[in-house]
Amino acid sequence: MKKLGIILMLLAFNAIAKPVNINTANAKTIAASLQGIGQKKAEAIVKYRKTHGKFKTIKDLVKVKGIGLKTLQKNKGDILIKAKEKSRKKKIKANKK
Repeated sequence: MKKLGIILMLLAFNAIAKPVNINTANAKTIAASLQGIGQKKAEAIVKYRKTHGKFKTIKDLVKVKGIGLKTLQKNKGDILIKAKEKSRKKKIKANKK
């Protein structure tokens, strides 16, 4: 029974995780937000980003050792590479009116 409770808590955590910007987030945040990405893979993502610069597309993540297309597919909706500038600009325009 105790194991079931732990499993349910872990599943609930993943269900409420927010999308993460892989160009700005730290390894701990990436690991907590993406399925199949543990601390070591998250650290590899951050290291790759520091060495090669920001990711231009989500598919660029497969250049990181240990990240494959299946991992990308699982997390497609939770990976961001740009800030949400458009919605911020819309809010500014709306406030000016």
